[in-house]
Amino acid sequence: MPMQSDSILSPINKSKAWILASRPKTLTAAATPVIIGSSVAFFEQTFQPLAALAALIGALCLQIGANLANDIFDFQKGVDNQDRLGPLRVTQAGLLSPTEVKIGMSIVFLIASLCGVYMTLVSGLWIVVIGILAILAAVAYTGGPFPYGYRGLGELFVFIFFGFAAVCGTYYAQAGSVSQLAFFSSIPVGLLIVAILIVNNLRDLEGDLKSGKRTLAVKFGLHWARQEFVVVIAFAYLVVFLMGISNIAPAWVLLSWLSLPAVFGHVHSVMYDEGSVLNTTLASTGMLTLIFGLLYSGGLILAYYIPLF
Repeated sequence: MPMQSDSILSPINKSKAWILASRPKTLTAAATPVIIGSSVAFFEQTFQPLAALAALIGALCLQIGANLANDIFDFQKGVDNQDRLGPLRVTQAGLLSPTEVKIGMSIVFLIASLCGVYMTLVSGLWIVVIGILAILAAVAYTGGPFPYGYRGLGELFVFIFFGFAAVCGTYYAQAGSVSQLAFFSSIPVGLLIVAILIVNNLRDLEGDLKSGKRTLAVKFGLHWARQEFVVVIAFAYLVVFLMGISNIAPAWVLLSWLSLPAVFGHVHSVMYDEGSVLNTTLASTGMLTLIFGLLYSGGLILAYYIPLF
């Protein structure tokens, strides 16, 4: 987005600045895997509401912390500037100081850690390992000596932490183990969240190219990244289909396919739109992920009460 005028920035107080910094529209990516992991636990009769709530709060705090980390570290590396096409970044805009953003980041990571302590007490030490790795991954995406988001590894790490770690970690916090259904349920949601990142990288392709941020979109080009989005989305729905017709998951999970018609508009936008126009597609892809997750989870809950076979 072009540089904001003073008339636009002046009405933004500290409270609004913190809301902007937390980037609420991204929180669907944090909530959806927890919802799915908890619904698997419910279906398999291992659901623990307090552990599920702790997982949800922890996941939301991790996402907010990652957003704050991106805000400050992208600013320090010069990626965020007056030519930025994405939503306003508070550090670059001068709404919050780098010190304030770092303090805020530390606080939300502390809250996430406290949630992890509770989950550890009820489920075991593996939650500590997952939590520490998740915090390190959130910071290291754009910060530290090896910011993997700048080296084309964003999709891989997003799939691991928003897919496997988030879904299976949520399930493990309630069941004390990881079931086959929990593992396979992590795949489609992880892929859909990767699709969110792909839209983000497509929107920022020109700016990332200039600043030296080597995302996969930068490395392989616009056409390749557009195809990547289509393949990732298609594979997410294919995995659910295969799960639903096999013994891996109850057929009720195919309810998630009710979200499929919305996909075509996203694909059209990704294939033909560029730049700031993709901000709308980015937000709607996050909403698609949430709707998919709710339908998938609803299918598991229905399967508990109304088994088809």
